[in-house]
Amino acid sequence: MNVAQFFSRTDKSVISNWFWTVDKGALVSIFALIVYGLILVATASPSVALRIGVTENHFLIRHIVFLIPALIMMIGVSMISPRNLWRLATVIYIGGILAMLLIPFVGMEIKGAKRWLHLLGLGLQPSEIVKPAFAIVAAWLMAMQKERENFTGDLYAAGLYAVFVALLLLQPDFGMTMVVTCMFATQIFLAGLRFRYLAIMFLAGLCLLMSAYYGFDHVQSRIDRFMNPAAGDNFQVNKSLESFQNGGILGTGPGQGSVKMYLPDAHADFIFSVAGEELGFIFTFLLAGLFLFILLRGFNHLMDTEDIFTIIACGGLLAMIGLQALVHICSSLNLIPTKGMTLPFISYGGTSLLSVGFAFGAVLSLTRHKKRSGIVKGKTRKRIR
Repeated sequence: MNVAQFFSRTDKSVISNWFWTVDKGALVSIFALIVYGLILVATASPSVALRIGVTENHFLIRHIVFLIPALIMMIGVSMISPRNLWRLATVIYIGGILAMLLIPFVGMEIKGAKRWLHLLGLGLQPSEIVKPAFAIVAAWLMAMQKERENFTGDLYAAGLYAVFVALLLLQPDFGMTMVVTCMFATQIFLAGLRFRYLAIMFLAGLCLLMSAYYGFDHVQSRIDRFMNPAAGDNFQVNKSLESFQNGGILGTGPGQGSVKMYLPDAHADFIFSVAGEELGFIFTFLLAGLFLFILLRGFNHLMDTEDIFTIIACGGLLAMIGLQALVHICSSLNLIPTKGMTLPFISYGGTSLLSVGFAFGAVLSLTRHKKRSGIVKGKTRKRIR
């Protein structure tokens, strides 16, 4: 039976209105990512769990525990209006920043970095959920500047960016700092601000990278090993590349991979490598294609909207999702220096799932069908609805 039969076009309920206006192509693709993630976490995590002395299904169970509220959040956020979306994002940003302020005092230290808070037996990373919230709040401030003559929204957005980045550097988390910086640069570009602002951000990012290289041994080591493999231990990278070689075209089959037994973060930072070995080139290519399809579909919606807030907010969120996926995939293929970053909705990671659920929900909310003539056909509307 067709699902559409349950909803009448004359039905004015919230759920019916959502069903007829949400981007079903993107929604189906997102659920396909979720299925991929469940399969890969189920097959990649047992070896990691046994190495640390917990039950085989430890990570899979925790993944599902976080996935359920992430899905509820995604669907719920996709139903709300743009105005309520930035209100919710503002609350999340403020709450997340306050939580990040507590980390230096009560945070959990893992692998030399303090990024997590311990709550109800779970480790939560506040910066993950702040990331999409910042994109929405910054977009609202930039859009409001175009509506109100004396409102310096760009400066306020820059201030929020500075606060967020300063707290990230204290942890330290240079990978997320670069993602947030690129995301904010994308929003500056979409907002039509002067080119010098992008030049300033580029120089700031370059200075940050140089400072991280000379100021932190682990950053210098990763870059040196990437530029010169003989400069140090490349065990994880070599094993990751070996997994793709073993997988070939069709893969060894789910659960049949062997390289994951030696990858410390096979269920998280190197889960794409597990996909390469067990699913093979074809299904791994389809996985990457799902991300590309969602991004292209989202940006296509932006070409057909007049709302400047939607353009800046959705553009920033899509840039965040795309860049995070790109960094994860390229790290697994040794195309860039290794960086521990989850693959959205695929990798194990509790707060990451909540963050991605909120981000995808916001994208679905902002791209719901409306009557519009398009930014390529008329003047961009400045009013936020």
